[in-house]
Amino acid sequence: MGFRCGIVGLPNVGKSTLFNALTETQAAQAANYPFCTIEPNVGQVAVPDDRLEKIAAIAKSAKTIYTQLGFTDIAGLVKGASSGEGLGNQFLGNIREVDAIVHVLRCFEDDDIQHVSNTVDPIADAEVVETELLLADMESLEKRVSNAEKRATAGDKEAKALASVLGQALGLLKEGKPARLTEPEGDEEERLFAQAQLLTAKPVLYVCNVAEEDAAKGNALSARVFAKAEAEGAQAVVVSAAIEAELVAMEGEERAEYLAELGLEESGLARVIRAGYELLGLNTFFTAGPKESRAWTFPAGAKAPQAAGEIHTDFERGFIRAETIAYDDYVTLGGESAAREAGKLRQEGKDYDVQDGDVLLFKFNV
Repeated sequence: MGFRCGIVGLPNVGKSTLFNALTETQAAQAANYPFCTIEPNVGQVAVPDDRLEKIAAIAKSAKTIYTQLGFTDIAGLVKGASSGEGLGNQFLGNIREVDAIVHVLRCFEDDDIQHVSNTVDPIADAEVVETELLLADMESLEKRVSNAEKRATAGDKEAKALASVLGQALGLLKEGKPARLTEPEGDEEERLFAQAQLLTAKPVLYVCNVAEEDAAKGNALSARVFAKAEAEGAQAVVVSAAIEAELVAMEGEERAEYLAELGLEESGLARVIRAGYELLGLNTFFTAGPKESRAWTFPAGAKAPQAAGEIHTDFERGFIRAETIAYDDYVTLGGESAAREAGKLRQEGKDYDVQDGDVLLFKFNV
């Protein structure tokens, strides 16, 4: 499953530099002028997980396969983008396809890097982008709600549900509130709301791009962003795009020493991933064997058949049971055989809530 993040923000806040560093590529051209990113760049990065490495070592796996995190670097938005300003609203459609919005905010002073509004104010920057997304959603909904209401009066049950949930969302937007505050009633409204792919319904992770010296503790500007995120029920992390760019060329001990010198325990990528998983309610289970050990992402609260479906739809359709070992038991006891002998390998059925870190072997029949 993994998840896909759309990186948004005003021009020259460090989006493309961050994208290059996070995906360890130079796919996005980074330059000191607005609208450098003309087409959306898409990158995949392996999600680091120490647990998978330990499992693979115990299982003596020939291959280790990490789950993937996708980033889409979207061109810098400006005030009026939803009505065609700057490069227009063609890029807003790219955001509709992602699971979460990573909103990069400039939280550093640098006279050598121009700001589109000539002032460094991350809250004001956030409001510009949020307003454009909100306006785009309003434009998207007004005709749809009107049409649904007309069909609903003619007795169309789906149209009635659509008019109800999207009408609620439109009302919130008109009050200047994001569509994610909408409260669908029942599974049908949930489905219809998800299908609408509203921009302001996406969960938001604010990334405060700070100078190197502020990477460990942040600064006054990032503190304001964290307060905003808390008030909205969003997530926020502090990252230095400059540091992430340096880390690309480092490995192992050199990387660890560099982070330690800066007072950091982990990279910005690790912080973004952890915050993203928490924001989207995602967990990880593992499969292990001599051929490969692999990490799989699944929604927290998923039952065993749903988790099996992350591997293949046949696994979910023909699910029989899941042989399950908790991660701590697998590592402490030294693998599947020892866990089985110690009575720590469990046979779980369709109602089992898969736990983060479970090592699973699915039995199925199609």
